[in-house]
Amino acid sequence: MSPPRRIDLTPEQLDALLKRVEAGTLQDGDYEIIKGMAETLSFLSQALDNKNTSIKRLLKLIFGDSTEKTAKVLKRNKAGGKKSGKKKKKKRKGHGKNGAAAYHGAEKIKVAHESLKPKDPCPDCYRGKLYELTEPGIIVRVTGNAPCSGKIYELQKLRCNLCQKIFTAAAPDDIGEEKYDAASGAMIALLKYGSGLPFNRLDQLQATLGVPLPSSTQWEIVESVADKIHPVYQALMRHAAGGEVVYNDDTVMKVLELMKQSDEERRGRKGMYTSGILSTVGDRKMAVFMTGGRHAGENLADILQKRSAALPPPVQMCDALSRNLPENFKTILANCLAHARRRFVDVEPNFPQECTYVLETLEQVYINDAITRQQNMTPDQRMQYHQENSASLMDDLEDWLQQQFDDKKVEPNSGLGQAISYMLNHWKELTQFLRVPKAPLDNNLCERALKKAILHRKNSLFFKTEHGAYIGDLFMSLIHTCNLCKVNPFEYLKMLQQHSSELFRDPDKWMPWNYEKSIDHPSD
Repeated sequence: MSPPRRIDLTPEQLDALLKRVEAGTLQDGDYEIIKGMAETLSFLSQALDNKNTSIKRLLKLIFGDSTEKTAKVLKRNKAGGKKSGKKKKKKRKGHGKNGAAAYHGAEKIKVAHESLKPKDPCPDCYRGKLYELTEPGIIVRVTGNAPCSGKIYELQKLRCNLCQKIFTAAAPDDIGEEKYDAASGAMIALLKYGSGLPFNRLDQLQATLGVPLPSSTQWEIVESVADKIHPVYQALMRHAAGGEVVYNDDTVMKVLELMKQSDEERRGRKGMYTSGILSTVGDRKMAVFMTGGRHAGENLADILQKRSAALPPPVQMCDALSRNLPENFKTILANCLAHARRRFVDVEPNFPQECTYVLETLEQVYINDAITRQQNMTPDQRMQYHQENSASLMDDLEDWLQQQFDDKKVEPNSGLGQAISYMLNHWKELTQFLRVPKAPLDNNLCERALKKAILHRKNSLFFKTEHGAYIGDLFMSLIHTCNLCKVNPFEYLKMLQQHSSELFRDPDKWMPWNYEKSIDHPSD
């Protein structure tokens, strides 16, 4: 919106104008002055609303927001804003926040009864016989260890008092050839690239615990691990290329080596990014991270180059930025409904009535989508369910959005107007879930994955070199794919190192979802 025409009035002239308004004796030119003042007031009010929205968005980016759920945004609860009279149920005693089943990585130790065994006579009634229950009694105990612990083997030395020859005890066979074993490499990689713990903090922690692990040594270890397992990362890209649905987005990331390059070397590009590319085939999910001066769309194009020509175009989910589109590759484009919704969340304090209608409509669409997941519907069944239950909601919403402009109820350049324009301009892509069986509602899966890169940026701040960024991408890709496949990433990284030679021969057999079969049946 362009600024209104400037009106210069002295205090005396303004007082005279007000008196003429009160007396109803307006002169020539007074109307234009009053109109200009009204336009100025409208402009300032709108600018203030937009500024408040920008400030709110900035605060959210800096400090985060616990939730964007509709009930929280609209300051209501599911009971319609009324407090429930039901008393809170007392929590059952157990093993803290997590039940025993959550400790699937813990060692299980079976403890037999100290004096009794099955088929013994009952020591209480003396008539019955004892039998073992299916579910044993459970006690959970958690022990603390250093992330990396150490052992010192003191090899006894004997020397002849006559010939002075020294005889040294042989080292145990199971201690291995290398100082740092596969488990230490897996742990360092998991802490650094999975949990965002910088090398220097682990260095300080290990020094405090009396097992030194300098930052430079940690880098050498993860680099060595990457050398042993990197074909798996390339194989993961090939599998991701065959996805039925691909999600992509990026976040800023510094690479010091690239920052030192000239504009000519960087082809005029200033920005550096970590792209997150999520790919799904059926229920299987894969994550690929790529860091450098290229946008998410360009990195996605590199992935899709590995895609079989026999496969149909994938559904692509992203926000509406053009840089997310892969050139020269056909996709079925779907845009993120959560991005469009977030624009209404941002302006809700200034337009509560209008935004309430939009947010509650989208809430019902998301409820419908949750029902399709709960009932394990096929993609075709899911699309049909949305057509029967969500299509009318979205049609009414589209009509309402368009009506706001047609009836001039909303200024197009206001915060609400911009939110409406975004949604209408991308309506087809935002509603692909009504026409395409596998089209998701939003890009939240990719955004959650990118939090790993954001966590690394917050704690480690940057990558020093492109090589370092590549290694970071490798580990983040494998770790997050393990998380998506519900595979223990620590065990996975450890096994990859122990089977490095087999991995190099056929990396496709060592994906997170099939590596255990390769361990059990190496010749298959």
